[in-house]
Amino acid sequence: MAAQGQEDDQDRDAVHGKKIINRTFLSLSQITALSEQNVEGVQKKLEEFLNFKQLKTSLKEAILLDYYTAGFWWAKEMNFSLIQLSEFMDLLNFLLENLSDKHMTLGDNLKELGKAMAGIGEADSERSGDLSFFSIEQAKAVIDYLNISLFKHYKLYEYLFHSPREELVISNEYVIELAQPEVPPFPALLEEGVPSDICSSVTISPTAAEKESKGSDQEGYLEEPCPEVEADAVAGVTAEDQKSAVGEIPNEIIGSLEAEINAKLQMQEEAYALRTEKLKSPK
Repeated sequence: MAAQGQEDDQDRDAVHGKKIINRTFLSLSQITALSEQNVEGVQKKLEEFLNFKQLKTSLKEAILLDYYTAGFWWAKEMNFSLIQLSEFMDLLNFLLENLSDKHMTLGDNLKELGKAMAGIGEADSERSGDLSFFSIEQAKAVIDYLNISLFKHYKLYEYLFHSPREELVISNEYVIELAQPEVPPFPALLEEGVPSDICSSVTISPTAAEKESKGSDQEGYLEEPCPEVEADAVAGVTAEDQKSAVGEIPNEIIGSLEAEINAKLQMQEEAYALRTEKLKSPK
């Protein structure tokens, strides 16, 4: 019963002229500035007046800017006066705040709209509501516009304000592999993030090349005898030591070496004989 009595008091207050929309959304000077702009200018001005700073990343700011821009431009095309434009923008903001801040359902918000429009077109000043400067025909046009703009998409606006959304990842991370330093005879590679397996398939790793060159240098160095070392080693060896050392070499090794030497000598003799025959033959 107490709740029913409070609703009756609110309805009675609305009928007898108590304001439902109790604040001004935009000042009259701001409305005047907006009325002098084209569509792009209205959007720019509203972005400034509403202090929207994240339009490129905030879905909420982008939708709100579109909501107010479309509403103002429709009212301007209806040839509303500056006072009517101000009241209409107040109404747009009032209904949206009922949804976002007060979590009103569509039915409750429609009731609030009816209270704000109470007394339009009546001569009795006591019944004048918040939109007293509108005629009956203009009020009908306002209701039709609200039906196709806010009320038709009420669930979407509820989702915008009251449903948490996951942050979408709008960028990707890449791991870049830098090329090895320039090592002759290979030119410097472009640091373009080429995978190492592709790079190694078309070039020789500088590290491997260095190892190969170092290994060949070491082999050549080992093959060349050191004169000082040989002189010192031979100086302390007698003829008897040399004979005993040679005697310890197995006969099989000596025989295989002799056979290999003889085969090479025979191949050289055959080559020389072949050349001699060619020289003797008449041209």
